[in-house]
Amino acid sequence: MLQELLKKHKVVLASKSPRRQALLKDMGLDFEVITKDTEESFPAHLSGHEIVLHLCKRKAEAFSADELPADFLLIAADTIVLVDDQVLNKATDKQEAMHMLTSLSGRKHQVITGVCLRDKLRLKAFYELTEVNFGPISRDEIIWYVDNYKPFDKAGAYGIQEWIGLVGVESINGSYFNVVGLPAHKLFQELKQFVNEQYE
Repeated sequence: MLQELLKKHKVVLASKSPRRQALLKDMGLDFEVITKDTEESFPAHLSGHEIVLHLCKRKAEAFSADELPADFLLIAADTIVLVDDQVLNKATDKQEAMHMLTSLSGRKHQVITGVCLRDKLRLKAFYELTEVNFGPISRDEIIWYVDNYKPFDKAGAYGIQEWIGLVGVESINGSYFNVVGLPAHKLFQELKQFVNEQYE
């Protein structure tokens, strides 16, 4: 079991996201949350998966080793929504959230999450891509959702686990949990491999 493999490590999640914290708890992991504010800009030439890999590595590398517990295993992540090659990060206000959701209505988009694993000597990054298909969402429905759920801490200004996901998402191709915030299956496999490699 992964929990046994991680007994010798202090797992640190570098994210304030309550969805990511809940997913790790549901995976049975004991962890501490330690975060640092990092710049979320990126070079304009990067593609979608290159963006999330760039950002999650930046979050992981923001820490010096002496800021973290001994025998730490750090997990950092970043998620973007991509529609027509346009990156949708977090909305700054109601108008921007409404604009984002209007651009997603009746269309397919990609949700890409990059994850970085780091210990004292190694750093490994990977990503997961999920395609989400939204049905048409009316302006009144968008206004109601934004007013009631205030999705300003979410890429693309929506949470698939919330009301808008229940009534608006027609289909997804790929990992559901990736859209929530972490590619849980892939993370589980990558963590096992990362820890096993340390003892080989």
